[in-house]
Amino acid sequence: MNNSPSQRVLVTGATGYIGGRLVPRLLEAGFRVRCLVRDVTRLQGRAWAQETEQVQGDVLQKEALGVAFEGVDVAYYLVHSLGAGTDFSDRDLQAARNFGAEARRHGVQRIIYLGGLGDPSSELSQHLRSRQQTGEALRESGVPVTEFRAGVIVGSGSLSFEMIRYLTERVPVMICPRWVYTRIQPIAIRNVLEYLVAALRVEESAGKIIEIGGADVVTYGEMLTAYAEVRGLSRCLVPVPVLTPRLSSYWVHFVTPIPASIARPLIAGLRNEIVVRGDLARNLFQGIHPLDYRTSVKLALERLEAHGVETAWSDALSTSQRSAPLVTLTTHEGMIIERRQLKVDAESDSLFRSFTALGGTRGWLYMNWAWRIRGALDRLLGGVGLRRGRRDPHELRVGEALDFWRVEAITPGEMLRLRAEMKVPGKAWLQFEVRSAPGDSRRTLTQTAYFAPKGLWGLVYWYALYPIHGLIFGGMIRRVAERAVR
Repeated sequence: MNNSPSQRVLVTGATGYIGGRLVPRLLEAGFRVRCLVRDVTRLQGRAWAQETEQVQGDVLQKEALGVAFEGVDVAYYLVHSLGAGTDFSDRDLQAARNFGAEARRHGVQRIIYLGGLGDPSSELSQHLRSRQQTGEALRESGVPVTEFRAGVIVGSGSLSFEMIRYLTERVPVMICPRWVYTRIQPIAIRNVLEYLVAALRVEESAGKIIEIGGADVVTYGEMLTAYAEVRGLSRCLVPVPVLTPRLSSYWVHFVTPIPASIARPLIAGLRNEIVVRGDLARNLFQGIHPLDYRTSVKLALERLEAHGVETAWSDALSTSQRSAPLVTLTTHEGMIIERRQLKVDAESDSLFRSFTALGGTRGWLYMNWAWRIRGALDRLLGGVGLRRGRRDPHELRVGEALDFWRVEAITPGEMLRLRAEMKVPGKAWLQFEVRSAPGDSRRTLTQTAYFAPKGLWGLVYWYALYPIHGLIFGGMIRRVAERAVR
């Protein structure tokens, strides 16, 4: 097999959690990458999109797959139908057979697949059994398959990890059924990606089923309490003898953004012990050193730090032709994001000067009395308040204080990001951006508030103050625009 980095690699699921992180690593390693997606427009805004070939197609429609496989050496299969209905296992089998047949017809040398960990001789849940049957369906094609089997993947944005995150952050006392005490071997997302990339160069991995896991074997309950300790939260687990996956999924649906239809098969799978049973991964990939669970959690939570906001949460701006602010409120990877946009008949430099002149003696342009009250309360609570002002009325530098904010990042003429240093139950940022679009004489002014709540009180704080915040921030973006026009 040709192991040259110049070989062409096909990645399915490039818009998903694993695929979206795998593609830039393959590009960095020098491989030519082609992405098979159902809608190529979903790749817009990704920094690596222009470096890839893109083909629109669906693995459930065999006749549309031919173009995707032309000239491909290795194909990654990273799609599944969880959440598509009760027949997801049948859909997964059909999709895998379509994929394998077309891969063989076009001379693909290997398929690399990420499946689910679990002892196949035990009574696996429908979800775990389906993941392993998908691997079998790919092998039916006759193309050599490298099948990695992993359990809970620990990484910001991972479905399993997000369930842990939201349950622990939002519920001080957790009623725990028996499945919470099942042994699991979680693995860090960076280790999963290391295995997936390394498989291209390890020919011995072809035709193998390789179980991968982290350095620790823990229970799901221990994963919850360890997450709480890393976050500095106090959480209590109360065991109960019976709580079915169906009832548990409704609770997860209520507490987290994960719908019951997706939570139920995940929870059903947690009744099975998910532990690596052999040394094949260690023997084949000696340069990969699996991380322990606590380290994996700490790395995942780095997305709640400042640099994560710029690289992960500042997604591509949507454009609106309306003159009124477009307001969106979303939650992503544990971060609450409120974004407001306004089309303005002003130059980029004027808008930039307008929002970089905020604070100090000039104030915040709208409801300054409310800002002063917040500053006074912050001082009473031992915070910095508004007394620091700003160094210069016109110029800002990275790292300097601006009232109860800290200037964290500046891109001249384009962006300003402030990190909150007032007392809040979590972490907060306020970001301003100005963008222009070809053929449009107006500029898009975007104002985004980011809040990473810490525990239940963080959520209570955000939603209790959201009405007044909405009024203040809505007025502020209008005043910034008006000043720029003047």
